[in-house]
Amino acid sequence: EVQLVESGGGLVQPGGSLRLSCAASGFTFSSVAMMWVRQAPGKAFEWLSYITIGGITVYADSVKGRFTISRDNTKNTLYLQMNSLKVEDTAVYYCAIGYRTLSGTPPGQGTQVTVFS
Repeated sequence: EVQLVESGGGLVQPGGSLRLSCAASGFTFSSVAMMWVRQAPGKAFEWLSYITIGGITVYADSVKGRFTISRDNTKNTLYLQMNSLKVEDTAVYYCAIGYRTLSGTPPGQGTQVTVFS
């Protein structure tokens, strides 16, 4: 069974930073691309970034230059370093298998990020 457990969210002021983690189990983590998505209250899921098995990264324009996706295949863990956070980054953040297309709802519970001024 695929399990993805996100953590690292919290409250932060604009301009601050957070590092999200996604612990993966139940599948061969090193053999799949992984992505981060988020969902703000009352809005659809927004794709943020993906990382390939070879480490190639791609970002949405909304986070390019501020967020960095990475992975540690020895720990089966995906990361999202978020810098220069803005109020509009407030959302629940999820990790998922794949590139850009989210199949259904993410399997994890997500982690809440709240940026407040």
